[in-house]
Amino acid sequence: MAALTNTTAVAGAPKISPVKALPFISSRSFSFPSFNQSISSFKPSSLTKFPTLFPLESSRNPSTSPSPPSLKSRLRDGETLYGIFLLSFSPTLAEIASFSGYDFVVIDMEHGPGGIHESLQMLRSLTQTNTPAIIRLPESRGAWAKKALDLGPQGIMFPMIESAKDAKKAVSYCRFPPDGIRGSAHTVVRASNYGINEDYLSNYMEDLLIMCQVETVDGVKKVEDIATVEGVDCIQMGPLDLSASVGYLWDPGHKKVKEVLRTAEKGVLKSDPKNGGGAFLGGFAMPHDPPEELGKRGYHMVSGAVDIGLFRNAAVEDVRKFKISLKADSDGEDDKDSDKKYWSE
Repeated sequence: MAALTNTTAVAGAPKISPVKALPFISSRSFSFPSFNQSISSFKPSSLTKFPTLFPLESSRNPSTSPSPPSLKSRLRDGETLYGIFLLSFSPTLAEIASFSGYDFVVIDMEHGPGGIHESLQMLRSLTQTNTPAIIRLPESRGAWAKKALDLGPQGIMFPMIESAKDAKKAVSYCRFPPDGIRGSAHTVVRASNYGINEDYLSNYMEDLLIMCQVETVDGVKKVEDIATVEGVDCIQMGPLDLSASVGYLWDPGHKKVKEVLRTAEKGVLKSDPKNGGGAFLGGFAMPHDPPEELGKRGYHMVSGAVDIGLFRNAAVEDVRKFKISLKADSDGEDDKDSDKKYWSE
């Protein structure tokens, strides 16, 4: 870079010294790969050549940090897991759920208003407590599975699986070629710690829980075949859609719906998931079928509530209490002790 000089003399003006060229670092001093070089050969470890510019301390590498047992390993150890569905896509409620001690949370893209970006924020809220997250897809398609898996959830749930063929497709969406058809960007996505976890490709399937929802009469008829598809880890029952399929949308507790549900449950429980020959059983509690009842019937994963439902119930009860208190005050306006008791509670 040539030095800049003052080429115009002005009478009485102070003399200006030449401006020296600013120091700069030549690109030749770096050994970054050329654009023609395969991105797969460029590993983050190469950045350690420049520790002052790109510090990558091994203690900060998430792949070297100990992690709690996965949902899949806990299920194989015989645990019964309890979780909650999150439909609000509120990071605050996700954070509260994680601190509350749930074994897992389901981020529901099927019925909640959020998408991939909002799911990412939910996952980040769950990170500090290592609460496992399962993402329920809006539909069982490869494009949705690819985007969800790249976020790095511990589980993925496919809705409306009605045959072994559907289940095999779902599994293929979760696996890279040649074992499946999942698209790959493993060098930069969150699932691999943005490429920092160099072991991702060798162990990405070990802890991933693949869940298939059976929620129609046709699905129940094929539930045993679905449960034994290689790669399917859990069959999740969908009681509301199942009641609609049976013909009792407004009455999921109808005896005919219960009969179909029990048939599906028994079909899944016939399998042997601990030895790789079947799937675990997951389900969602209902007012007529509380969580403890599902546990007694052999469910391995029980979802007991929805964040929106919990808040709705609490809000309705809060308003109800206040309205009752106003009525009580109007019936006994001179009862000062009663008034004081209400506000002190």
